[in-house]
Amino acid sequence: MTRKDSVEKIIGASKSPKKPSGRAFAPSNIALCKYWGKRNVELNLPVNSSLSVSLGRLGTETFISQADQDQVWLNDELVTSDAPFAQRLFRFLDLFRPADDYKFTIRTKNNIPTAAGLASSASGYAALVLALNDFWGWDLELRELSILARLGSGSASRSLFHGFVEWHRGEAVDGLDSYAEQIDVQWPDLRIAVLSVSQEKKAVGSTEGMNRTVETSALYKSWPQQAERDIKEIRQAIADQDFSKLGAVAESNALAMHATMIAADPPLLYWLPETVELFRKVWTLRNDGLPVYFTIDAGPNVKVLFEEKHETSVREYFPDAKIVIPFE
Repeated sequence: MTRKDSVEKIIGASKSPKKPSGRAFAPSNIALCKYWGKRNVELNLPVNSSLSVSLGRLGTETFISQADQDQVWLNDELVTSDAPFAQRLFRFLDLFRPADDYKFTIRTKNNIPTAAGLASSASGYAALVLALNDFWGWDLELRELSILARLGSGSASRSLFHGFVEWHRGEAVDGLDSYAEQIDVQWPDLRIAVLSVSQEKKAVGSTEGMNRTVETSALYKSWPQQAERDIKEIRQAIADQDFSKLGAVAESNALAMHATMIAADPPLLYWLPETVELFRKVWTLRNDGLPVYFTIDAGPNVKVLFEEKHETSVREYFPDAKIVIPFE
């Protein structure tokens, strides 16, 4: 089963677009129970299920139209066609071209740092798939669009939705049961403080880092079992609106994922000294009675979980933080 086979199962043969252009927005997301490791690299099928929360208005807006040649604009700057970002995107678009000489212009804007550990690729590919759906007039269900987004970036399967989202691991070889869906629970008091340590592009991308970890880390063998336990606890914490449980499990899950990376060969460390300083600050504040917890994806930037009633204190201790209200 190839990515092209998956696309054809969902949309059939490509036809003429229904509109002159398509557009869409998709939010970024942070995983509370992480996705780390693929059981099928071609189809981006995960080793374990994962669960995330969206970052509300932080994300990607994408416009797509037909053109004489492939072009991609990122934040109003033309990306050279030989750049890895453009090459990856064009390979993904190959899955949807009605003919080899059919070309696209993509204009995409992130209001989050690109490739700095804030899941810009997830929101980017989710927005692109939604824009394609708008452009071609597929009128697909979100479940099907989630599968298509997964083929571009695994975490993109979750960025089609707002709020809490679970990406099911699935069991089928063709991956058609590996998709994300929204959890029908609101948590209006939940807040996330996004702490940007660095906006520089990561030296090792998530896909490369993930593959290295799976292939070489002795600690990785215990990861799927921990993720399975953690996602059950996080689901229950969400149902019970138990913030302390949610924060504790999310923080533990993030550290466990990074431990598998550090044990890879060669070691993979996304943290910077400032990242560790923020870890220690969160632990100190929690020991002093302020209920805050952190999570971190494959990058140096830290996200702090807290409740609305503690926002004044969080702003005092983290004055540079961008506060996100997921259920605004």
